[in-house]
Amino acid sequence: MGHREKDLFLEVLAFYPCTPPAHYTLSRKPGVPNAEAAQHLLDEALAEQREQNRKLLQQLMLDFARFQVQPTGLRLVLSEVDLEWLLQVLNDVRVGSWIKLGSPEDSDLITHAFDHLTDEKRPVLWAMEMSGYFQMQFLKAVAGG
Repeated sequence: MGHREKDLFLEVLAFYPCTPPAHYTLSRKPGVPNAEAAQHLLDEALAEQREQNRKLLQQLMLDFARFQVQPTGLRLVLSEVDLEWLLQVLNDVRVGSWIKLGSPEDSDLITHAFDHLTDEKRPVLWAMEMSGYFQMQFLKAVAGG
């Protein structure tokens, strides 16, 4: 990636976490035993996971050795585990942004987003699109493309 692309990548990561905690529910079906207590445990586990992810993101953003200078730009060095984790973080930004935009259908996404685009939602649409872009770039790199 180029230096500007690295800056954009780090800007996208700054949106994490993006998916609202209320989006994750233990079950949408009624009658789950101890549902309130179980949901509380899920909420706590998600909060801990998000905090851990935030710390790891800070380390990633400050670890300049991960961005190795190459003749054609920069190479981001990640282990397989790091890459999978990073794809999950990017997916949180993408899905969370989509939710914040009103969860429009794919065919209506751009029209819906632009019809209702406000100064507040403009960066959300950008984050959704850019997180998807980086997900695809990483997947193409792994596939050898």
